Amino acid sequence: MTETTPAWLSPEQLESVRAQMPVLYVDAVPVRVDEAGAVTHVGLLLRIGKDGTVSRALVSGRVLHQERVRDALLRHLEKDLGPAALPRVPASLQPFAVAEYFPTQGVTPYHDPRQHAVSLAYVVPVAGDCRPRQDALDLVWFTPEEAASPMVQQEMTGGQGVLLKQALAHVGCLP
Repeated sequence: MTETTPAWLSPEQLESVRAQMPVLYVDAVPVRVDEAGAVTHVGLLLRIGKDGTVSRALVSGRVLHQERVRDALLRHLEKDLGPAALPRVPASLQPFAVAEYFPTQGVTPYHDPRQHAVSLAYVVPVAGDCRPRQDALDLVWFTPEEAASPMVQQEMTGGQGVLLKQALAHVGCLP
């Protein structure tokens, strides 16, 4: 019988797949919007890497086998922001960007030393109470101007600062 339910790969299987082919991810930029739909704040996670470094990050994660992109977005938003975040995933799943992460730095602005990954990136308004979970230490809300500042940008790794600036440009928030 063939297994058809989505499941995580074992660490060994994942390492083997990462060495042989790109892996599909989603990146989400959580935002707060006003009554007119204009972005007022951008939520960035605070994470500690395996090497002990602290960085700011977007909501991000793999799309599972036989999982819809919409479901992957919702799963990662709930995993990182908590079940009461109340995300409003866009009706159209057209990403604002497609980011290609490479293990070799300099191929694109995006770098992931573990793998070649392709990520569909979305701006997702959230209306509820966000409480970071899993490996996120905190969630901080920044104005768009603060999020685009050099100080915040240098706290982001792997090119996610570039992706954040693309998101801000997409929603008309870059000066």
